[in-house]
Amino acid sequence: MTFQDEYKQKHITAEEAAAKVENYSTIVAAMAASEPPALLRALANRGPELQGVRVCTCLLMRNYDFMEEDMAGHILNESWFFGPWERKAFQNRTVTHLPNNLHEAGIKKAEKDSVDFFWGTATPMNQEGYFSLSLGVTYEKTMIQKASFTVLEINENLPWTHGDTRVHISEVDGIVENDEELVEMPPAEPSAAEERIGEHIANLVQDGATIQLGIGGIPNAIAQNLKDKKDLGVHTEMFTDGMVDLVEAGVITGEQKTLWPGKMVGTFALGTRRLYNFIHNNPSIEFQQGHVTNDPCVIGKNNGMVSINTALQVDLTGQVVSEWLEGQQFSGTGGQADTHRGAQRASGGLGIIALRSTAKKGKISTITSQHPAGAQITLGRQDVDVVVTEHGVAFLKGMSVRERVKRLIAIAHPDFRERLKWEADKFLLW
Repeated sequence: MTFQDEYKQKHITAEEAAAKVENYSTIVAAMAASEPPALLRALANRGPELQGVRVCTCLLMRNYDFMEEDMAGHILNESWFFGPWERKAFQNRTVTHLPNNLHEAGIKKAEKDSVDFFWGTATPMNQEGYFSLSLGVTYEKTMIQKASFTVLEINENLPWTHGDTRVHISEVDGIVENDEELVEMPPAEPSAAEERIGEHIANLVQDGATIQLGIGGIPNAIAQNLKDKKDLGVHTEMFTDGMVDLVEAGVITGEQKTLWPGKMVGTFALGTRRLYNFIHNNPSIEFQQGHVTNDPCVIGKNNGMVSINTALQVDLTGQVVSEWLEGQQFSGTGGQADTHRGAQRASGGLGIIALRSTAKKGKISTITSQHPAGAQITLGRQDVDVVVTEHGVAFLKGMSVRERVKRLIAIAHPDFRERLKWEADKFLLW
């Protein structure tokens, strides 16, 4: 039998794949831009006739009917990382959070839980019988090995990517074809405060450093302010459009990288068609599984590693809340703890937490004396290295609580500094 014959034999429709799901099955779906929309829509259509089905996802990019209120009891979405759709569905009791550190999310799920189905996306098959998992291998390959039945949704719009992304037809049980337009996330335009944060952080990044960036106004501002640097490298969980800008500006070369010199290394990509075109068949882009890219011990082998993550709130002792807002799950830990800890293992490394000093149009200070009751801590104070707002930089590692209080108040918004001093006295923080 040829690879093409095997492909034809395994070809099914999304409806036929969803029909294999039984009550109390567990499905794991690929994350973010790699999610399989035809399969997930087909599952939603079956929802009313199912009971106790769990579908594990990470940062869904589309809204699916299986998260509607009437799906409670039929299908439960277990999410490693909330986006806007999961936040909306949280009140429906059709979504729950899967706490994790990204480097072990897939590994621990495979070890501790049953996985009946894995549903992912891939490029069309090549002549040797291989697909590329394209935009993400965070946990996808682990799940292909673990799942009882694997279905790949083939999309000709997906870029072929290099690294540990190949899957052979022999590893796949079902093939669904769906040439849907790829989901895109345009870069957010930085605010004035975010621009100042970007300037502060750029001053901390030395020529030849290896960087990790995320997505949003602050990371975009940082990327814009790095354009006078030389020979930067990339070891990240997420490839973004801002990195393309830095490559085209001649800033990212990877020539001084310790690991994978000359290559940008990450585990998934999310951005615009420009980014997807850039990574297509690009040998300088290396996708590795999340348990590799986000292992703090691996990250720490990059000399001059600088990890830059964002937060929602930091208290005066240094505890960071990045995933909890107004009494409910907002996002997830993702790779923040991994990369922040890993960077500090590196020779000359820095772990940076960035946030605007206020929220709700200046009405609330994000530097606070105490986090609200029930807030979920993403980084403990013992882990936190450097905190940056538009008002400056606070180096916290090795500092006492009393010194941390002084340094964090100094980078809080001026309108809230006297109040924070009063609260620091009240709670015996200094």
